[in-house]
Amino acid sequence: MAETGNVLFVTLDQLRADAVTGRLAGFAPTPALDRLRAEGATFLRHHTVTVPCGPSRASLLTGLYAFNHRAIRNGTPLAAHHDGLGKALRRLGREPLLFGYTDSAPDPTRLDPNDPDLTIYEGVAPGWRELCEMRADAGFEWPAALRRRGYAIPEPTPDGIHGLYATRDGRIDGPTLYRAEDSDTAYLTDRTLEALDIRRHRPWVAHVAYIRPHPPLAAPEPWNRLVDAGRLPPPAGAGADHPFRDAWFSEPTQKKLFHGFDGDCAGMAPETAQTLRAVYLGLLAEVDRHLGRLLAWLDETGQADRTLVVVTADHGEMLGDQGMWGKESVFLPAHHIPLIVRDPRRPGARTVEAITETVDVAPTILDWLGAVAPPAMDGASLLPFLQDSPPPDWRDAALTEIDFSHPARPTRFQRALGLPETRCNAAVLRDARWTCVHFNGGVPPMLFDRAEDPEERRNLAADPAASGVLGAMRAAMLDRRMTRADRRLTGFSFGV
Repeated sequence: MAETGNVLFVTLDQLRADAVTGRLAGFAPTPALDRLRAEGATFLRHHTVTVPCGPSRASLLTGLYAFNHRAIRNGTPLAAHHDGLGKALRRLGREPLLFGYTDSAPDPTRLDPNDPDLTIYEGVAPGWRELCEMRADAGFEWPAALRRRGYAIPEPTPDGIHGLYATRDGRIDGPTLYRAEDSDTAYLTDRTLEALDIRRHRPWVAHVAYIRPHPPLAAPEPWNRLVDAGRLPPPAGAGADHPFRDAWFSEPTQKKLFHGFDGDCAGMAPETAQTLRAVYLGLLAEVDRHLGRLLAWLDETGQADRTLVVVTADHGEMLGDQGMWGKESVFLPAHHIPLIVRDPRRPGARTVEAITETVDVAPTILDWLGAVAPPAMDGASLLPFLQDSPPPDWRDAALTEIDFSHPARPTRFQRALGLPETRCNAAVLRDARWTCVHFNGGVPPMLFDRAEDPEERRNLAADPAASGVLGAMRAAMLDRRMTRADRRLTGFSFGV
């Protein structure tokens, strides 16, 4: 398969799992995702191993936990010695094509201090060839296309570019300044189809990274009001008091949630939250429409039966649950994400209940292409699940890490919790039933029984009856770290 097979690897940004397979599914039409689920495997317990965008994509593309790659924030460099999917594909003689972005900050030890790549966090992961540049804050290609098509756009500076997401009528669910055929999602798809079509007669590997449904939450017609906000289930209510919650709401945040938002999530009106949830699902429907174009092109060109299709997200979105928005959270909606894998060699719908992680995606793609994943990768191939022969020693819990600090500009978490940069972080372990959140710096832990409390709102960490579970979960978290600490060279032994 390595010589003839293609790979279409699609990521959506900030897509939570229940928009595809849970309580928010079905409100927006997603025929492309529905088709893939009918023809492939849906992994129901898939989790990101870290947030936000840069760290999560570093794990996705290196197969490493954050405690190993250490690119733990947007803008934190990914050390050049790490292997990854892009490098591994090149060793197979395959050119990894990137349509979109990977949010990878380069290793400064390999660049001159004056190199402009050191001024942005939205760089390209090692090994990938950027064919369509769609960076959020430092992107010029899509704004240039809009200007070429006659739009009077704001200056594409990191601050000014967000003026693109103002609505024509000033309403939150109003239509964007640009038409649907000119949206960022449409443009990325157009460029992808153009570049892949000329390559259709030779094997290709394409990573298509859509920025949607990532905020700012604004959609072109008809997607902006496609979903009826009044029919949506409301966000989950606030959980128990905890220093983390106090820190999260200690200052306004998420100012780019939608154009003109002041960042006050705590003061958001319920009707505003519902409208934003509807726009979010409308953006998902828009991406699905264009994903359908990619699938149709595979059919029309006779490539579907030799193309592995992987569709997932980098991380989730709180979407108003517990009053929070974004992904900088320890709660499940920010970490539970969709994963669908369609292998043309094993067609047919499957649902997989095993606990899987973003670090499994790169090994899966390499396995399908006939390669062995580098030994340092923390994940493992998911192809056995498509073969109905799951590994007997598969993991029983998902590990997610999150860093709340900044090395130069102390964050609201650092200020509220009184913690230095190196101690303002957390790790979350989720097995089939329990969620354990361990905070660094002496912050009290959290423990949730999702069998009784699926929204992770009732903290049982201080309950004596749950002390045994808390201890076991913390021990399992430590075991994972001890087992998976950097393994690039630990499998070798010379002269002994």
